[in-house]
Amino acid sequence: MGMGQTGRCCPGAERLLRPPPLLSLLCVLTLSARLHIGGSQVHATQCRIQKCTTDFVSLTSHLSPSLDGFDTEFCKALRAYSACTQRTAKSCRGNLVFHSAMLGISDLMSQRNCSKDGPTSSTHPETPVEPCNYHSRHHASRAGEHARPTYLFCGLFGDPHLRTFKDHFQTCKVEGAWPLIDNNYLSVQVTNVPVVAGSSATATNKITIIFKPYQDCTEQKVYQAVTDDLPAAFMDGTVSGGDSEARSLWMAEKAPGRHVEIHAGYIGVTVIVRQLGRYLTLAVRVPEELAMAYDESQDLQLCINGCPTAERIDRDGHLPLPVLGLQQPAAAASHPRGAQGQAVPRGASFTLESAMAKCREQLEVRDIYFHSCVFDLLTTGDANFTSAAYNALKDMESLHPRKERWHIFPRGHGARSQPPLLPLLLLCFLVAMLL
Repeated sequence: MGMGQTGRCCPGAERLLRPPPLLSLLCVLTLSARLHIGGSQVHATQCRIQKCTTDFVSLTSHLSPSLDGFDTEFCKALRAYSACTQRTAKSCRGNLVFHSAMLGISDLMSQRNCSKDGPTSSTHPETPVEPCNYHSRHHASRAGEHARPTYLFCGLFGDPHLRTFKDHFQTCKVEGAWPLIDNNYLSVQVTNVPVVAGSSATATNKITIIFKPYQDCTEQKVYQAVTDDLPAAFMDGTVSGGDSEARSLWMAEKAPGRHVEIHAGYIGVTVIVRQLGRYLTLAVRVPEELAMAYDESQDLQLCINGCPTAERIDRDGHLPLPVLGLQQPAAAASHPRGAQGQAVPRGASFTLESAMAKCREQLEVRDIYFHSCVFDLLTTGDANFTSAAYNALKDMESLHPRKERWHIFPRGHGARSQPPLLPLLLLCFLVAMLL
């Protein structure tokens, strides 16, 4: 192979000092891949030698022997190339391209008098760390292929239904004030009140969120929402924290009095608060490492440990249907109860069939959100809980990092199965009517 052909194989390589060894290395690697030398070995999904080579070419294509510092930069690129091949060595055993690269790197390092130890080049240009940007700090502290943070999701809606950081789904009483999150960076507390006289079900009418001070990024900020008062500002009247240009903490009103989002960039947290009907819903995404930054005195967190056993309404994820939904339509309509136990219009009460039909209008998949919707309608007779379940699902989809975990189905049920216990209970009801 002549020099002209070699130069065409590897554009820009003719500028390198003493080109033949380098050109031979790069051209052998490139042509080997294109000609499928080694068959499946060259294209093995785990062997990343081609990426190592591509990165090396990227690091050296702009170098010129006429420039000062050429040898230093070239040696740094070679060491980075060598380190990359070592990382993929186990999965590249028997790969012709890999072994050619190893020999070529050794020859070039000897010719250039490059030491094996020393600084290496990076294919990712260094960017200044932004102290009030969680992603920037995280990436800088964990440089490498696995620098993306792991996020957790927690949500609360309805009577109330809790989705924990571990994707456990529970329905709880938890009347009064309860902490959802309480760590070194963030505290979230909800207050729940009874929704129907004679029922243990409650719903959220107050949410308090405390963003704790962090370096120079923000002072402490408190956000509080109560029924019919969903402000678009923190309690001190501001809509952001710290330097407004850095956007370390800021708030966005999506729908006046109905939908607010808070973005805490300095800790990588996003919070969504809504009011649907008379009650509030909450959705939170938090980096795992920050969610777990708490001590023993902060261990009562519903998002981490779920509701205490004594506060659970569901039975291992299965919701017992309220008596109201199993009464005859005439009896159910004669004593319907709505939010706070007040009487509701006769048409607002739901039978099992009408509750399921109403929930199907917005919830196509019969997952736990659908079951929760049916439970809430039978418990309260308040159609707003359908929108609460639907928006809770949508908020979860926008914040939950793992799509394969979005839908939760009761044990032994799939996406097309009937809600748990509903067919059996309906059958029992019909049998009882005939006796």
